[in-house]
Parts: sequence; structure tokens; C-alpha cells
Amino acid sequence: MAGRATGTPAERAVAAAAPVTRQIGDQSPWRPPGEEPAELRDAARCLVVDAAGKALPFGSLYKERKAIVVFVRHFLCYVCKEYVEDLGKIPKKYLQDANVQLIVIGQSSHHHIKPFCNLTGYPHEMYVDPEREIYKTLGMKSGETSVTSVHSPHVKSNWLSGSVKSIWRAMASPAFDFQGDPAQQGGTLILGPGNEIHFVHLDKNRLDHMPINTILQLAGVQTVDFTQRSKIINV
Repeated sequence: MAGRATGTPAERAVAAAAPVTRQIGDQSPWRPPGEEPAELRDAARCLVVDAAGKALPFGSLYKERKAIVVFVRHFLCYVCKEYVEDLGKIPKKYLQDANVQLIVIGQSSHHHIKPFCNLTGYPHEMYVDPEREIYKTLGMKSGETSVTSVHSPHVKSNWLSGSVKSIWRAMASPAFDFQGDPAQQGGTLILGPGNEIHFVHLDKNRLDHMPINTILQLAGVQTVDFTQRSKIINV
């Protein structure tokens, strides 16, 4: 798939060190070359909301420095939960050393941000786009546009156990809702500072998220060993 790392470790290291160009593939509605796409220009004016309910323009998040921006599906999605758990394992020092910020954006009410951060152990920035305006403007998919089976290094649960856990979390939450549209897909962008676009990946299905170390390499951030984890027992 376009945008994924290929080649030997040495070749990938060289590619990661070189300037990263925008990924424009069949999955993206954005068209090159040379100027800021209208999609991103329009999205930059849309508002995101923080955990306190404060709204701010999406473009302000990456105005001053480079940002890895990960758009996730609904907060009850077990794939998103386990992916964000691994995002939470990225040391702040790695990001600070590279002068890069990590931002997760969901599509629920802002009231779900703190509980989701507590659940996943995610310590970095998180916002929501409750009306999915940015998702729509950037062309992120609704529904599964590809059913190809992909093994994600960040998903530990199988479909059955993950779905059961998601349903249980929904039932145990103060308000029974899906914490976002279950059909909405996400994506990953590396943006900034300003209108610089380094990388775009729009997910085709719930397992189509980018491997985290590939994103870190593309953003010039030290990679993380995700193999050191406790054994997961599915119930």
C-alpha cells in the first residue's frame, strides 16, 4: 500500500532522514503539485474541541511546529483503543528531541476524552471533531472500502474478544453511545509548521492504520520497541 516503508533497514533509515514528500495516492482526493490543497486549507479553519470543551482551529495545532496527527474511529472501537495504547508508549522525550508533537483526534463528545486517555494511558494531546467536519473535508472514508485482511502489530485482541470488550465498555459508560460514528474511518497526517504537508494516509478500513514506527521514521522521531508487552489473555 502507498506510504508504507519498504526496502532494507538501511534504505528505510536514509528515506526517513530525507525530506518526506506528500503521499498522494488513489485513496486520496488531494491533488498535487506545489500548493496547499483546498481540502487542508478548509480543514484548517474547522474547529476541534479539547477535554475542557474549548474550541480552537484545527490549523492552530500545527501552526508553530511539525505534528503527527492521527484521526481515529469511534472511541469504543477496540482497534483504536489498542492502537492509541501503543501511541501512548511513545516517550515524550522522543517527540521533544525531534521538535514534533503527537495529536490524536476522535469524533465523539469532548466528555469522552479524559476517560479514553485514562483507559489507554495516552499522555499526549487529544481533541475531538464531534461533527466530523475535518474528517469529511479531508476525504476520510465512511464504511469499509477494502476488506483485505491485514495483520496490525498494534492490535492484540481478535475480532470476537475485541467486540465483546467494546460492547461492555459501552454498557458500563455513563451514557450508552458509540462515542462516534462506527462507520467512520480515520487517517494519519504529518503536517507543519504552517501549511507544510509531509505525509497523508487515509484509512480504508479499521485495520488500515499506519504502523507507528513508520510514522515516527517519516516524522524524524526515534522509533519505539513495541514487542515488550505483557501476554494478552482473551476472555
